[in-house]
Amino acid sequence: MMLVTGATGFVGQALCAQLRSRGLPLRAASRRAAAGCVAVGALDAHTDWSEALHGVDRVVHLAARVHVMAEQAADPLAEFRKANALATERLARQAAAAGVRRFVFLSSIKVNGESTAPGRPFTADDTPAPQDPYGVSKLEAERALQAVAAETGMQVCILRPPLVYGPGVRANFRRMMRWVARGVPLPLGAVRNQRSLMALGNLVDLIITCLDHPGAANQVLLAGDGEDLSTPELLRRVAGALDTRARLVAVPPGLLQFLAGLAGKRAVVDPLCGSLQLDIGKTRCLLQWTPPVGIDTALRRTAQEFIQSGGRTTHRDQ
Repeated sequence: MMLVTGATGFVGQALCAQLRSRGLPLRAASRRAAAGCVAVGALDAHTDWSEALHGVDRVVHLAARVHVMAEQAADPLAEFRKANALATERLARQAAAAGVRRFVFLSSIKVNGESTAPGRPFTADDTPAPQDPYGVSKLEAERALQAVAAETGMQVCILRPPLVYGPGVRANFRRMMRWVARGVPLPLGAVRNQRSLMALGNLVDLIITCLDHPGAANQVLLAGDGEDLSTPELLRRVAGALDTRARLVAVPPGLLQFLAGLAGKRAVVDPLCGSLQLDIGKTRCLLQWTPPVGIDTALRRTAQEFIQSGGRTTHRDQ
């Protein structure tokens, strides 16, 4: 029996659906009451996971306070630490006491940092350098898990993905799709960056692999699609999936970032202009794993859901 926390979230729903389709015994948990889920309440150092852990031998911990663009908390680090670090340690200690043998934790590439020089990707063995409260809290959670593993013998596997996209994706990726679908001119044609992404289907497949693979025990692994794209190339391929064309305008990235700074939008523009690459060689080697879904296939699936849920392509260049 395995436990999936954060089962009602973007990744959690897809993971639970895949596990059920394979006939694997599963218990789902979420903060609030939901059909088929054990409700655990707020995520903090006092969360009681005992009901969810009964009879469980493997845990996938997805529940978290996620990175937000418009933070409202007076002390963001305290809020992230409570939900992401303290609640994770609480779950891990209760899991070890309950006899759980494998604990898979979804962390973030933000533990490594926010950007890379082109052609110099992050590796799983790089020294962590988180730059925001979310990344700091995820690193603290990782270290707490490693301490619990050392003390108890419970095997821990930590996954650090970049931006995850797929059917049902929200936030910035969906906003980008809406811009492309509406034919909005985008001033990103001169950007020459490289970014790693991860399709939802690839992440789900990797998580399931890590539940039992001996090579995943007590490892930190980077996750991704294995193909890096520039922002203009991503926009063109998104447009292709939407059966339209991306309207790209060549504005020098430096000027674009300067103007974004004046408008208070650097946090939005910097990721579109900068590089963030991951080397998943260690993951491939240890697990004999290859991402099963190609980027174009994943984008088509994402675009199909976008259109079916109300997205509309308003132009098409012949």
